[in-house]
Amino acid sequence: MPSDVTTYELFIDGEFRESSGEERIDVEFPYDGEVWASVPDGTAADIDDAVTAARTAFEEPEWLGLEASDRRELLNEIADTIDAHASELAELETRQNGKLLREMEPQMNVLGDWFRYYGRLTDEIGDGRTVNVENKDGQMFNYVRHEPYGVVGAITPWNSPLLLASWKLAPALAAGNTFVHKPSEETPVSALRFAELLTAETSLPDGVYNVVPGAGATGAALTDHGGLDKLAFTGSTAVGREVAKKAGENLIKVSLELGGKSPNVLFPDADLDDAVNGVMKGVFAATGQTCMAGSRVLVHEDIHEEFVDLLTDRAGDIKLGDPRDPETEMGPVAFRDQWETVKHYVDAGVEEGARLAFGGEMPDELPGECFIQPTVLVGVDNGMTVAQEEIFGPVVSVITFGSEEEAIELANDVDFGLAAAIWTQDMQRANRFVESVRAGTIWVNEYRVVAPNSPFGGYKDSGIGRENGPEGLKEYYQVKSVWYDHAGEVGDPFSLDVE
Repeated sequence: MPSDVTTYELFIDGEFRESSGEERIDVEFPYDGEVWASVPDGTAADIDDAVTAARTAFEEPEWLGLEASDRRELLNEIADTIDAHASELAELETRQNGKLLREMEPQMNVLGDWFRYYGRLTDEIGDGRTVNVENKDGQMFNYVRHEPYGVVGAITPWNSPLLLASWKLAPALAAGNTFVHKPSEETPVSALRFAELLTAETSLPDGVYNVVPGAGATGAALTDHGGLDKLAFTGSTAVGREVAKKAGENLIKVSLELGGKSPNVLFPDADLDDAVNGVMKGVFAATGQTCMAGSRVLVHEDIHEEFVDLLTDRAGDIKLGDPRDPETEMGPVAFRDQWETVKHYVDAGVEEGARLAFGGEMPDELPGECFIQPTVLVGVDNGMTVAQEEIFGPVVSVITFGSEEEAIELANDVDFGLAAAIWTQDMQRANRFVESVRAGTIWVNEYRVVAPNSPFGGYKDSGIGRENGPEGLKEYYQVKSVWYDHAGEVGDPFSLDVE
């Protein structure tokens, strides 16, 4: 192993420790393929150790006995720690997956907001609302308690590693759960460093946040483990189905944030320059590696030709290069296998009858094997593979429509339902679109905007449950109904007392 490669271990029960196995995973910088870090390929025994540590921590009075104000203070400590190390964490994210540093630095600068937001919601855990019940002539008192599930197992993807992990970790901690995290094998380093920082610089008890990196078998060991109380997953729909299956077999809570094939719909009255910016933001930002990518652009036939000319001109001006360079506008795809997947879809689109208006090739002048040009496919029919399956790369399929009704039909004519957008000056039309399109997030004259206090999740094959907002907190606590009798007498034992 080269001397400049940083070696990491598992993080379990508040410390780094060696894996029970011998296999390791190299972490590469997608820009040039340089190996810069090495992590263990976690085993089932490692997962078991992490779950045991999380269970022990959950049952300790040091954690389970924390008041809401204590958890709020802890979450604010975590936020402050993120703020203090935002530049370091941003660089780690960029070195792992090749996303632009100009995107990752602002993302890390606001990441603490998720922990502060859920810190403010800790009062929702514990005794909740009282219920006005009339059983036994009003002689019963009923109230609701919110309680943590226990040990949460989380599997997160490579495209926004710490952000998507925080969407789970922040509400999980706010509710009082402990956590076992299996990050993507492509991007494990930031989670390991994050765990180290939380242990060293906050009052988070040992064992509350554990990180076991590894490949698919490690994730399977986590989802198979009988010691979990809740599973949280972000990733592909295919893997999400397997995670849901395991959760069903173990009868535990599951939340899934899965794939998307989101429509970005342009009407003739749209501000076209602004809409082109929105399309660029929706599919070329982050090299298209985002579940909410607006990869199907539905364009009214009256503005199709003008739009395609504007978009291809703008795509041609995008500066590809080193993601650490502040002038770079699009970096590489995160790893070679994903590049092959993106290229396969581009070729399949052309074979099925679409026309390549721009891009689709690897640039000659850049290092490594993971760059692909921003790609515009036109003449796409909504039944084509490129219009139905998630590509997860900088590829846009342009589809024409002639009426509002057709646009809505096309927008819904896909198995996914994660996000959508409409570009129009007609707010009545926008409202009809919002009410008719089956997607978890809809933007009007914008794209790719999220916030800690606004729920995010999908319809149909895009997932189960919600992240962010109070809805995200509800994914991490159970509801208990408590009844007190004030009548002092039990009635007919063979009759259910219902009011």
